[in-house]
Amino acid sequence: MSDATADGGLGPLADEGAAEGLTFSTTLEPGRFLGLSLKNGLLNLVTLTLYRFWGKTEVRQRVWRGLRLNGESFEYTGRGVELFIGFLLALLVLGAPFLGVVFAVQFLGEWFLLVAYLPLYLFMFWLWGFGTFAAFRYMASRTTWRGVRFQLRGSAASYGLHYLGAILLSGLTAGWYWPAAERNLAGKIWDGLRFGDRPLRFSKSRAEAEGVYGAYAIGWIGTIVGYFVAIGAFMAFFIAAGAGMAPAPDGQTPVPDLMLILTIYGFMFLIAPFALLLWAPYQAAMLRSVVAGVRLDDATFRLKVKAIPLWWLTVTNLFLLLITLGFLMPWAQARTARFLAERLESTGEARLDLARQAGRGPGSGEGLADAFGFSAI
Repeated sequence: MSDATADGGLGPLADEGAAEGLTFSTTLEPGRFLGLSLKNGLLNLVTLTLYRFWGKTEVRQRVWRGLRLNGESFEYTGRGVELFIGFLLALLVLGAPFLGVVFAVQFLGEWFLLVAYLPLYLFMFWLWGFGTFAAFRYMASRTTWRGVRFQLRGSAASYGLHYLGAILLSGLTAGWYWPAAERNLAGKIWDGLRFGDRPLRFSKSRAEAEGVYGAYAIGWIGTIVGYFVAIGAFMAFFIAAGAGMAPAPDGQTPVPDLMLILTIYGFMFLIAPFALLLWAPYQAAMLRSVVAGVRLDDATFRLKVKAIPLWWLTVTNLFLLLITLGFLMPWAQARTARFLAERLESTGEARLDLARQAGRGPGSGEGLADAFGFSAI
């Protein structure tokens, strides 16, 4: 693998290079992540989840090495301590507003909580968007190919405002603005991404050529219908299972029978795959739409993902994570990365040889994303 020169360029070879097509492949074998899954899970237990920052870093290093572009692997250069520091900073950012509200309520009275509730609620949505952008920015800065780093330009604060606006408009439209919002938000990420100093671009018109609203309607309408069906089924079940309510020791207040509780959870477990199936067409369509909008020079991209395979991947991943109490997370992440890499194609060519080295990026990583409990991988 070639490295960038010390001054950030690629030397005379840049002038002698040529545009090249982009071919994606993968050497990932999820079975090889089973041992890592067990190690990370046990160390997380022993350290009360503190090891997760270093465990996540090792998973990314292995996944990145298994993803290849034109036969050359990506590399992940992040460190666990960077994730840990980011998490500590995020706790400070999240904790300060809540502590401020608590002290204000004590000194000013409970009326202040009513006044501060809406601003605090909006602040959390803005912060979620801020954290999402910051997480992608960190991962981009720690991803290299041919020794050249990626970078994500733009403002996390501005992205947070766009995310907040998307949430508000989606709420006002009963969710129907969300597909357009999700595509716009993805476009802001991809439009700011650079390979070294070579910009990627997001074409909204190309993305919109892949329709998503028909698939969204299936999920939206199906969820509404399914909700009322589930409520009816629960009510009928509770009426029929009235005999399953055992009297409390004092003979006054009935308590749920253990079998009744297990039956309710079992029912929820059974309907979850059907709920995911309703939204699988939309998730697949949105993935295809976003990827179709991305371009690098004259190279465009296509993700050949269908609803049923994506649904099966999601259901089986969630099932195995549930029964293993999350121990198989690295295995599931490797499986998902391989699934997407095998279906990613490109047409056209790009001048990858002209890329100049980017700066190292932020010193700490994606603390807010970890604090909120979400991460791309």
